[in-house]
Amino acid sequence: MSRWYRWLPAAAVPAVVAAAALTSQAGAADLPDKSPEDVLAMLADHSVEAFSGSSTQTSDLGLPALPSGAGGQGGDDLAQAVDLLTGDHTGRAYVGGENTARVQVMDSFSERDLVVNGRDAWVYDSRDNSALHLTLPKDAARADAPAPAQTPEELAQKFVDAVGPTTKLSVAQDVTVAGRDAYELVLTPRTDQTLVGSVAIAVDGDTGFPLRVTVDARGRTDPAFEVAYTSFTLGRPDPARFEFAPPAGASVEQKTVPDQPAGGAPWMPGSGSAGGSTAPAGPAPTVVGKGWDAVVVLPPGAAADVTADPLLAQMTQAVDGGRLLSTALVNALITDDGRVLVGAVPVERLQSVAGS
Repeated sequence: MSRWYRWLPAAAVPAVVAAAALTSQAGAADLPDKSPEDVLAMLADHSVEAFSGSSTQTSDLGLPALPSGAGGQGGDDLAQAVDLLTGDHTGRAYVGGENTARVQVMDSFSERDLVVNGRDAWVYDSRDNSALHLTLPKDAARADAPAPAQTPEELAQKFVDAVGPTTKLSVAQDVTVAGRDAYELVLTPRTDQTLVGSVAIAVDGDTGFPLRVTVDARGRTDPAFEVAYTSFTLGRPDPARFEFAPPAGASVEQKTVPDQPAGGAPWMPGSGSAGGSTAPAGPAPTVVGKGWDAVVVLPPGAAADVTADPLLAQMTQAVDGGRLLSTALVNALITDDGRVLVGAVPVERLQSVAGS
């Protein structure tokens, strides 16, 4: 998987999250019985490289509502990120293989686009008519088409990579998603020291492609986060989908991504490892623990841009040792000495790690 998307603006990555997310047409199906290990193997070994689909994201993370006017036109990265993670969004995704992809997020009165075509990548936001043009490394053009961050495929892969002794696998009743029969692979943490209750991945019965990912928070009835396909078509989209020119009057920023960009995020709940990612420049994060109750610790200054944002003060609450940003699935503790601790764990776990 290409890692160039780390060079997108902070607000653009959540946009891609929303773009590829979709609410599914859930229903019952009847597929040949398979063991959890068989379904996991189908998911891990699928060979789908080109497709198109419509999308919707549903989330109920319990994040506080944004102040009036935040996250709108010209809003900062944090406000835009929260805006995209606190509500429902619809979108479309087109993946053509050979490093071609397009993801669109449609809101009531705006559209956000990510377009990748070979070494060219564009991020466009209609709210302020702004565009970012990235020139990707030479090896990016030879890599597989990058799945936009947090599509059902990308999100499912992170959880599949996390499967290990800390995770129980099972298969629930077959479902129908985007008109396709699918197995429902369920990942359940073996510890109660996590906010995650379970993760369900709808795996296409024919191709093994992940059609939906649903994350349930412990102690809650409704899903905390779901990405799924409402429509899904195999095959390469029209090449014209990957052509992009900024609209007239758009402000355009140009950036060139180095040949060896920084790697992806060093941690995913359930893995407890760095996953081979290259650490970015600056203070390096550390991971305390393994599995679903692992905690990422960022040293003072590593997230200074975020912690200095006035909006963050409005979204956090004072607790012993610092300030807490609390959601249904992830907690973040900003300590009085400037560290940031993040994990899919209760605040008491973060405070314990901070004091150790």
